[in-house]
Formats: sequence, C-alpha cells, structure tokens
Amino acid sequence: MGTIMGADGASPGFYPSDIPALKRIVGIGSKAVQAYACVHCRNLQFTVEFSERDLERYQEFEGEQPDVLERINSTPKKLEG
Repeated sequence: MGTIMGADGASPGFYPSDIPALKRIVGIGSKAVQAYACVHCRNLQFTVEFSERDLERYQEFEGEQPDVLERINSTPKKLEG
C-alpha cells in the first residue's frame, strides 16, 4: 500500500505507506513509477520499480510466495463461518 505523488513538472513517485509524511513532503524514499496505457481498451496500468531489498523485506513479512501458475492452478479454499 502506498501513494503516488508528483510535483509540478516532476515525474510521479510511489511512496510506500510506511514512509513518514515528512519524508513524502520532502520527496525522500520514493520509487520510480511507469504507466502503460491501451487506447483500444482504455486500460491504464502502473508499475513500480522496487529494489531487491524491498523484495527481501516483503518476503520476510509475507513469507515465500507461490509463483503465478501455482496460484492459478490452486483450488480456492472455502471460507468458514
């Protein structure tokens, strides 16, 4: 989770939600953002350039993640309740 912010004339940046507000205002800690758009289907997609350290931190928090094919081929679990 985070916020995409940009100043006038500057490229927008992604600021993770764990970055203090003062650093966001000053512009410290942003990640580069790229946008891709399709004129035909009117789809807009953003990508954020995360570092290897960001990936390591995510895996420490979330654990090892299955690849895309494993997620697609897995059977959905039923919710209890």
